[in-house]
Amino acid sequence: MNLTPSEIVRELDKHIVGQSAAKRAVAVALRNRVRRKKLPSELAREVTPKNILMIGPTGVGKTEIARRLARLAGAPFLKVEATKFTEVGYVGRDVDSIVRDLAEASYQLVMQEMKAKVEGRAQSLAEDEVASLLRVQPFELRSGRYNDQMVEIEVAEETRLPMAGMFGGEQMQGLQEMLKGLIPQRRVRRKLRVKEALEVLKNQEAERLVDKEEAAQEALRRAQEEGIVFIDEMDKIARGKGAISGPDVSGEGVQRDLLPIVEGTVVSTRLGPVSTDHVLFIAAGAFHVSKPSDLIPELQGRFPIRVELEPLGPEEFERILREPENSLIKQYRALLAADDTEVHFTPEAIQAVARFAHQANQELEDIGARRLSTVLERLLEEVSFQTNLGRVEITKEYVEARLENVLASHDLSRYIL
Repeated sequence: MNLTPSEIVRELDKHIVGQSAAKRAVAVALRNRVRRKKLPSELAREVTPKNILMIGPTGVGKTEIARRLARLAGAPFLKVEATKFTEVGYVGRDVDSIVRDLAEASYQLVMQEMKAKVEGRAQSLAEDEVASLLRVQPFELRSGRYNDQMVEIEVAEETRLPMAGMFGGEQMQGLQEMLKGLIPQRRVRRKLRVKEALEVLKNQEAERLVDKEEAAQEALRRAQEEGIVFIDEMDKIARGKGAISGPDVSGEGVQRDLLPIVEGTVVSTRLGPVSTDHVLFIAAGAFHVSKPSDLIPELQGRFPIRVELEPLGPEEFERILREPENSLIKQYRALLAADDTEVHFTPEAIQAVARFAHQANQELEDIGARRLSTVLERLLEEVSFQTNLGRVEITKEYVEARLENVLASHDLSRYIL
């Protein structure tokens, strides 16, 4: 990952329309990681990430920018919602779980990469085993002629914990991983089709070929040096009118518990201790009721870079439908083409969809670009229900016929859109 900030922005432009200020901010933050690696170790330890606070309504691209940035960098990424955490002493998830989940995401990312490196060897070993059971040569399996033949193979049975309901999802996964090394896994025999057996055996061989200790160490390094945590709904734990209140949860308490994590602390995980000193935190919120200044001063100071994302209008909706590499229009066309239905949208039809989506946001709740998925689903409902339609042209008139009646009825639009 050695892209310049301008190259990072260009990559983000392929998937996200507009929001140049936010893209520039995250591009600089990512590039600073590359710059930091070139510094002397003493100085590098002192250079900490400049965390970012994104301010803007829902559905304008806040989460997508952070997610795409992490994917671009090949970095461990975790999205959490501030409202899911509770202050210490109350029932709920503790903020340390953020770091544990980030470490787990890092481990899964590293394991995926390491398995990919040994995939060829694992495939070969799987073919050898199945071929010996069928008494054929391994290369004969590649023709596919044996795919549906049944074969009995030995597989590892998943370790199950007693009283599993007492643990959360990430705790359960961590405990099961630890038990793999402590308790010998039972082997059971299963009958599978050859195609499925090859996949199961390939995964097992890849798992065996990977050095787990090396994977854990690399995962720890990446979590600490390259991890990106996106904290959504930050405005809902601020002290404004929209703040959490009540006997069980204190918004300010959650902020104070988040503070050490964002400032830099060490948290024990199943992989080992993880320091958050160089984890990049990107927080986001609408802040239409509360303001960033309603956050406690200490937490405000930990998000020195603030960017305001622009609300989306009909023009932006039209660009979202047209421009991204995997735009919604391209996705629907590809899905329906799988059933021999070629959908073509006229330029006027796309403009009409954008206009209807914007109007629905204005008249109902504003959910940003997410409204486009709802509108398109309604628009293409009849076409999607059928198959082998050949060429279907979506015109402005078709869009209006399908959607005008829905928007005309306020109750119906609330239910459908």
